[in-house]
Amino acid sequence: MFATDRELPITGGAPKRAYVQGVFSAIAPRYDFLNHLLSANLDRGWRRRAVDALGWEQRPEGLYVDLCAGTMDLAAELANRPGFTGRVIAADFVQSMLVRGRGKSARAIPANADALTLPFEDGTFDGATVGFGVRNLTDLDAGLREAARVLKPGARLVVLEFTTPRRNPLRGLYAFYLRHLLPRIGRMVSKHRDAYDWLPASVMAFPAPDELAERFRRAGFGAVHWRSLAAGICAIHVGTRA
Repeated sequence: MFATDRELPITGGAPKRAYVQGVFSAIAPRYDFLNHLLSANLDRGWRRRAVDALGWEQRPEGLYVDLCAGTMDLAAELANRPGFTGRVIAADFVQSMLVRGRGKSARAIPANADALTLPFEDGTFDGATVGFGVRNLTDLDAGLREAARVLKPGARLVVLEFTTPRRNPLRGLYAFYLRHLLPRIGRMVSKHRDAYDWLPASVMAFPAPDELAERFRRAGFGAVHWRSLAAGICAIHVGTRA
């Protein structure tokens, strides 16, 4: 984990929930543009790989859920796949983000819902995805358990999330980018004073990939595996509901 002089402004519970909700509500109008800009458009390919890992082809007519769905890019990536005939519920507790995602796919249905207290019955879904959202949860372990609860046995959870490269010089260069360049660009484009301080701070504080894999297992997932993308800038974790 990086040592950092940027501390998370809020570390948990209801204050973190309110803070995250406020931040993402404020940046919703420029969120998609900034995602593509700050990742040099690599985020599109990362989402494709996350959907590739879901195994949706086994149940193309099924019901899937995208948690922390934001502007519904990941939900639409699945819903618009050739051969997919099911539905994707795009769940997020920031309604203004979901509004920005309307129209990206006729098979993606927005649902204003908190990933920690989902309004769905046990064993509802044939698969679940989360793209760049689990680090924003007030309780990561509770979020993974809730994802397991709403999945059918044998269904997969795929989490795409930022991480930190393990080796220098990329590790150092990435830390410089997160600490200094990304916040400046984010503030300039989004016009929000500290929203893009949250991103680097939350990435640096997030568990390493091997630790996240272990937390998958404790939440009730088996056959857990992960792989790094873009030299360790992000990772895809996959677990199968026991």
